[in-house]
Amino acid sequence: MYILGIETSCDETAAAVVGDGRELLSSVVASQTDIHALYGGVVPEIASRAHTEAIYGIVKSALEKADLLISDIDAVAVTYAPGLIGALLTGLSFAKGLSYMSGIPLVPVHHIKGHVAANYLVYRELEPPFIALVVSGGHTSLLKVKDFLSYESIGMTRDDAAGEAFDKAARVLGLPYPGGAVMDRLASVGNKNTVRFTVSSVDGAEFDFSFSGLKTSVINYVHNHKSRGNELDQTFIADTAASYTDALVKTITTRLNLLLERGSVLPIVLAGGVAANSHLRKAVGELAESYGVKLYLPPLSLCGDNAAMIAAQGYYEFKAGVTAPLSQNAFATKNI
Repeated sequence: MYILGIETSCDETAAAVVGDGRELLSSVVASQTDIHALYGGVVPEIASRAHTEAIYGIVKSALEKADLLISDIDAVAVTYAPGLIGALLTGLSFAKGLSYMSGIPLVPVHHIKGHVAANYLVYRELEPPFIALVVSGGHTSLLKVKDFLSYESIGMTRDDAAGEAFDKAARVLGLPYPGGAVMDRLASVGNKNTVRFTVSSVDGAEFDFSFSGLKTSVINYVHNHKSRGNELDQTFIADTAASYTDALVKTITTRLNLLLERGSVLPIVLAGGVAANSHLRKAVGELAESYGVKLYLPPLSLCGDNAAMIAAQGYYEFKAGVTAPLSQNAFATKNI
C-alpha cells in the first residue's frame, strides 16, 4: 500500500511516499530557513506564501523519486493539526484538491503522531505499546502510545516548548536563526558548570514541563552581563550555551527519570526536531541504559518536520479506516 504524505505545519514544505507504513520510497523537503532567518523567526504569512509556491513541485518530485504515478497511490495523508493555521491550510487544501481530482481517500494526520511514526521507518520491529518523548520547536510531550492510533498524555509543556526555548536563548546570545544546531555545537565546547540555571517543576503536575522561567533566566543573565559593560565574547557565549543546554536537558530527563523510577519498563521512543540535539540524545540514552530499557532514536534526517513521518502514520490511520471528507478543517492547536 502506497501512501503519499504532505506536511506544511510550519516552515518546511514536504512530500513523501511510504510503502506499507515502513518503506521510505521518497522524501522531499523544501526549507524556508534562509527566508525566516532575516526576521529571527518564522513569519506565518511568509511561510504560507512560500508553501503555496513550492507545494506542487515538491509533491511532483516525491512521486517521481518514488517512480510512481498518482494513480498508484492508495491514500493522501496530510498534516491537519497542530501548527501555523495558514501553513496547515495550504497543505490541507492542496491535499483536498488532489484527493478530489484523483478519487484517492484523504487521511488527516496529527503532527505529533507523525513525529513518533518517523521511528517506524527505521525500526521495523517497533510496535506499541511504548513511551514517546516528543521534543520539538512547538511541542514537548511525554506520551504513552497504547496502539498505533491511541495515545495517552502523561505530561506536556505548560508554556514554551524546548525548541522555542533554544531559539530564544540563541537570539539573546546573538547567534543566528535557527539557534538549535548552533547551541548544540557551542554546548559541546563550553563549561556547563559556569552558570547554575534552575531546573523547573510544575506544582501539582510532576510530569509537565515548563521552559518559560529558564528562558527568562538566560535573558536576565545576559542582560546583567552586558549592563556591567562586558562584551559577549566566545567564551561567555559557549559557557552560557553549555549551562543553558544542561538545564534544559535536565528539565526533560527529570520527568522521564521519574516515570522510570515509578516502574515503567516500556521501550522509549524519542521524536521531534530537538531529538537531533546530541546532548539530549546522550542523556536519554544513558538514562534508558541505567534502567535497562530499550531506546529508539530517530536518525537526524527524520527528526525535523518531514512528510515521510506523516505518510508512515497515515498508513496506520488509513488501515484502521480513518479518512476525512473534503470539509476537513485545519487546527492551530489540538490535543493528540
